[in-house]
Amino acid sequence: MHILVTNDDGPPSPTSSPYVHSLVRELQKRGHTVSVCLPHTQRSWIGKAHMIGKTVKPFYYRPSETFDPSPSAASQAQGATYTRPSKNSNEEEWILVDGTPASCAQIGLHHFFQEKGPVDLVVSGPNYGRNTTAVFALSSGTLGGALEAAVCKTKSIALSYAFFSRNHDPIIIDGASRHSVRVIEKLYAQWPTDKSVDLYSVNVPLVEGVEERKTLWAEMLQNYWGNSGACFEEVEGSIGDEDEEEERIREAEEQASSGAPDSKTTGGGDETGQTRYPHRHFKWAPRFTDVYKSVEESPPGNDGWAVKEGFTSVTPMKANFWHAATHLHGEELKLDVPESQGTKMSMSTLSYRPKQHFYALIAYEDSYVQPLILSALQKLFPPEAYTLLSLPTSAVPGEPISLREILPSNSASPVLQITPYEAIDWDYVASHPDTCLVNSYMLRKALIRKHYLSATVEHWVAKRPESVLKTHVKRSETFELDYAEFLDDALVEAFDLRASLERNEAQEQGHETEWWILKPSMSDRGQGIRLFSTMEELQGIFDEWEEDLSDDEEDEDRDADGDEGDGGDEKHGITTSHLRHFVAQPYIHPPLLLPGDGRKFHIRTYVACVGSLDVYVYKQMLALFAGKPYTPPASTPSPPSTGSGETIDLEAHLTNTCLQRSVASGTVRRFWELPLSQALKDTIFTQICAVTGEVFEAAARAMQMHFRPLANAFEVYGLDFLVDEGGTAYLLEVNAFPDFRQTGDELRGLVAGLWEEVLRAAAMGFLGFRGDVVGQEGDGGQEVRMVHVKRVELGR
Repeated sequence: MHILVTNDDGPPSPTSSPYVHSLVRELQKRGHTVSVCLPHTQRSWIGKAHMIGKTVKPFYYRPSETFDPSPSAASQAQGATYTRPSKNSNEEEWILVDGTPASCAQIGLHHFFQEKGPVDLVVSGPNYGRNTTAVFALSSGTLGGALEAAVCKTKSIALSYAFFSRNHDPIIIDGASRHSVRVIEKLYAQWPTDKSVDLYSVNVPLVEGVEERKTLWAEMLQNYWGNSGACFEEVEGSIGDEDEEEERIREAEEQASSGAPDSKTTGGGDETGQTRYPHRHFKWAPRFTDVYKSVEESPPGNDGWAVKEGFTSVTPMKANFWHAATHLHGEELKLDVPESQGTKMSMSTLSYRPKQHFYALIAYEDSYVQPLILSALQKLFPPEAYTLLSLPTSAVPGEPISLREILPSNSASPVLQITPYEAIDWDYVASHPDTCLVNSYMLRKALIRKHYLSATVEHWVAKRPESVLKTHVKRSETFELDYAEFLDDALVEAFDLRASLERNEAQEQGHETEWWILKPSMSDRGQGIRLFSTMEELQGIFDEWEEDLSDDEEDEDRDADGDEGDGGDEKHGITTSHLRHFVAQPYIHPPLLLPGDGRKFHIRTYVACVGSLDVYVYKQMLALFAGKPYTPPASTPSPPSTGSGETIDLEAHLTNTCLQRSVASGTVRRFWELPLSQALKDTIFTQICAVTGEVFEAAARAMQMHFRPLANAFEVYGLDFLVDEGGTAYLLEVNAFPDFRQTGDELRGLVAGLWEEVLRAAAMGFLGFRGDVVGQEGDGGQEVRMVHVKRVELGR
């Protein structure tokens, strides 16, 4: 089949057109001849318009073989645009037109690609966002392109992807593209011969497993803007283009020179110099909450409802916006099962919203984790039990998301929010303790800041000397330092540290030196960590940082076009924001090493805290290895790149995968598969469970101003442990919002299982659903994946 692809989002771009490349590649894989004619830039909300009186000019786009849709790839060159066509007939080339989607359909059908034969089908899309309901469809450039093809007597399909997160997961996008191609092929194969249908509007939700979900025939929901109906907001008339700004300045100068306003010199107005209308500009700012509310309040069966429930909607249409084939509405479009899959298609039944229903805002902003959370929801809850919410158009990264704006005003259903910490609306959380569940506690510095964690352990052990924390957390010396020259003053109260350094300096050669590890309290991902054994070495570390930071500031002053930041030093992983609070601990030596593998490793343990307060340890732990074989600090050679004979090569000592320059296979492994005796692994796990439960209880009871669990919240932490040669597990640090990506693609299932257990423990009961009790052996004696290690009764 010869398929012409157009859209209203323009050529591939992670920020404005993230889907078209995947669809084209999938159509090509299926053996179709694909021609592409797109607007040269974003042309959304333009409908089926043409630009009269304008000469339309083509450009020539040569796409890359692959395309990264993630926002982080926005600055990468992926494909190139030229003003003249390629002379190489074998080179893939798309046409870009400085016109509308409808113009692209016209020009693509009648002025290009004749050498490929007649176009059998026009596909307009995939649109970056849904085109369900009349309000969206009437203005859609995606539908405009398909309508233009239809009035040119060519079969056409408008395809739109309904996203629930702007972090574009390539796996989900590719799954949507495979599914879309199956829908396209099925619709084309059974196109009515009685001319009852001119085009189809297809909306595909970007959710994991969309290929296994139902595809429903659906009518287009007739909806309207809200009571105000205003889709534009007024802005000051002074905010105009350069010509208008110049004119305004000249008017002001004229008034000033004449001494007073005068209707003859100001270009009209009354005797007071006031114009009839205040001069304003108007900015497109529609209230989409009205549209989403209309979907929430509508009965099942329409296109908006179908996509909201995670189904693909197909709406038959005539090229006059009338519904067509209405007898199909509510039925399921039976797709052919791909030969490579034995997927059993679900039955054709409409699922009505059950009594137990909740809304879910899942916007984790991590393309590695987001689909795993959505998959966990899908496994634990039936699709009709929850409604995924989209981010509001007003959402600003790093600022709270107002749930009031996106939840139906008359809804009594609870809401589950899993987002970054900064996106949580804490006022809403506090005012809805029984119906709003969020994925973070508001206060938890007592654990996640290194100097606070040190104080937490110190306070707890002082009153409970028998605590397991006394023997499983190395004593810490905390100090504050603003400038390197004041290091001596900063260490006045660090008695143990000073005494140790003095002993090291006084010892004769051959005596065992006690090494220390320095950590900036506010840093993460291993940034700024150093090893030292003398005051001279410690002073040298701070002198070096201060010198490098000063150089950075001078460079920024000289280079106005430099990167923005807070004075970061990429070479040493330290920034000015880190240079205040520090923690120093005795270095754990020698560490436990595996037989035949001389690399140091630490154990990453995922911990879930639920409500106020139950603590769970995820049994499937990870072992993260250093990049080079371990040698004692005193004998560790410096890397050649440093040019220093004194600098310790930290790659043999630090096990953070993000720091390694020579990461090889086996850097991340499952703990339970390590070649250690089962008895030793069981002992280590028992220690980790005991320490984990105790440290969270210590924070909850002894540091209530800095750790306050909430009944309607839960949080996942990453705890790092290091085991010494004698088999003692030491807690290193506690991380909120841990970097799951370091687990890697091969162990993605481990993280998926974690989120299933977390939602089972935290969400099912809160949202009114029954399930197996987490932390206890289930039916059939299957192994427990999440171990309940502590319940802390806080009386609230």
